[in-house]
Amino acid sequence: MASTKTETTSATTRLTAGSGRLFSEGTDVTYGDFRDDLIKNGYAVVKGAVPRERALGYADGIYEWLEGFGLGFKRDDPSTIHKDHLPDINEKGMCLGYAVSHESFTWGVRQEAKVIEAFEKVYGTQDLIVSFDSIGVGFPNRKDIQPNKPWPHQDQDPEKPGFRCLQGLVNLLPNGPKDGGLIVCKGAHQLSEQFHEEFKNEEEKIWSWTKEWYGFTEKGLKWLKDHECEWVKIEAEPGDLLLWDSRTPHYNVTSETSQPRFCVYTCFMPVADATKEQLQIKKQAFEQTKMTTHWPNAAMIVDLPVLRNGEPDPSQRSSPREPVKLTERGYKLTGIPYLEQMA
Repeated sequence: MASTKTETTSATTRLTAGSGRLFSEGTDVTYGDFRDDLIKNGYAVVKGAVPRERALGYADGIYEWLEGFGLGFKRDDPSTIHKDHLPDINEKGMCLGYAVSHESFTWGVRQEAKVIEAFEKVYGTQDLIVSFDSIGVGFPNRKDIQPNKPWPHQDQDPEKPGFRCLQGLVNLLPNGPKDGGLIVCKGAHQLSEQFHEEFKNEEEKIWSWTKEWYGFTEKGLKWLKDHECEWVKIEAEPGDLLLWDSRTPHYNVTSETSQPRFCVYTCFMPVADATKEQLQIKKQAFEQTKMTTHWPNAAMIVDLPVLRNGEPDPSQRSSPREPVKLTERGYKLTGIPYLEQMA
């Protein structure tokens, strides 16, 4: 248990938290930073976690990557924003192939000091591992793919309550109120256990390929509304880190303006939360440059076929354009050094 100290004012008495995992001391504590928003609202924005110019540089790297497929996409020609000119990107802006999770811009964002520091503060430890997650590439006004419909969900097994995982993304382009992006249900994380107790015998459950995902039905959404949970569109500048508790219902929407949306999904967790077997799987995923979901313990590897017009995409690749370049800190985030210590 982390130490705390009591601060007394004329109006209230509150606890100021010391180091330690978020929620380990309950919710009646004050950190004086973004963690207060995470506890109260279930989401937070860490402003300028990546310097703006560097964030725009990562966005430029994504543009170069898209143009590098040689399919005809040009960043300054809106007519080339078409599935025939782009790698496979679904209507939700997710790209799940081409070893994109190990590209230079993806690892560059993961190794940003202030991004890592935010997760260190949440978990109270520097011994972290990182997910080999995807990127978000959303272009507005697309008619060549099906529309992105709301898909409110939480990325956590309802039968495993409590704070287990902090999800995140680094925003790389200006993202205003109508520019698409992340929608979160404010405060619903604190009602998650109550919700799932009342809905444990739900008849019309939405199918999921993993227990670590739950989709909210119309009845579930009404329950959230009746309990005064508000849906909020998060606005962000290039370099802002968006964080949310995995119990927080969320989804994303498409831009209504001419502004694209680029982001890199970043999720860290304590290495202590991973088993030796999971670290071995994670090591293999890194060496084979495979993708994981947001769970950094490599609980789920993403190795899906990439199709174009129903056939295997000839542009698919199993490795990034260049070998992964890691700092010493970045290498620790793969989990491999911790696995070697266990040998």
